[in-house]
Amino acid sequence: MAPANAAVKIPLEGPVVEKRVRNRAATEQAILDAAKRLLAEEGFQNFGINAVARGAGCDKQLIYRYYGGLDGLVEAIGTDLGSWVTDRIPDDTGGMFLLTYGDLMERLSMLFLDALRADPLMRRIVAWEVSENSEQVRRLSEARSKALAGWIERMRGSLMPPKGVDSQAVNAMIFAAIQHIVLAAAVSDQCAGLALKNAKDWEKAATALKRVVRGVYG
Repeated sequence: MAPANAAVKIPLEGPVVEKRVRNRAATEQAILDAAKRLLAEEGFQNFGINAVARGAGCDKQLIYRYYGGLDGLVEAIGTDLGSWVTDRIPDDTGGMFLLTYGDLMERLSMLFLDALRADPLMRRIVAWEVSENSEQVRRLSEARSKALAGWIERMRGSLMPPKGVDSQAVNAMIFAAIQHIVLAAAVSDQCAGLALKNAKDWEKAATALKRVVRGVYG
């Protein structure tokens, strides 16, 4: 018979472990969401451990524990950008048959246009790409570019651009045009005299973009 004062070991039950895992996952997500929100609203100028911790409603030590600090947090945001492409620009073509490379690029252009218009953080990152030369911006930019390139590779299969067309250069121009239009519209509701205030305006812009894509790829 064990002594009355003997320590009794209580086994760690499954639900307790699961709760801790869930709590950690929830805290990590709250930190990541707060970091993305802060970047979208304030940029890197006010991006710091204390500000992220306040936004997440947690102790700043948890950011170091879960992400290793700001660099690790930026890496996590970069990884999340890959998910952004998957979520906003799905492999599912929405019932559209991709019979030619032109079909593929028209679909991607429309999805990218809509996704960029809907995401303030991604617009920030695009703006930083042409205005800041920092390691943090490069990481985020490379993550987005890599995810987009991966989408094209997965979706194109055996589809090839017309002979004599430098698709890498043309696609860069198409993406650059989309980015400039969206950024200009966010600032002034227009781009080079083209009004971009309402759904009808954006439909007009989308139609013009499709014609550009088809003019090159057929």
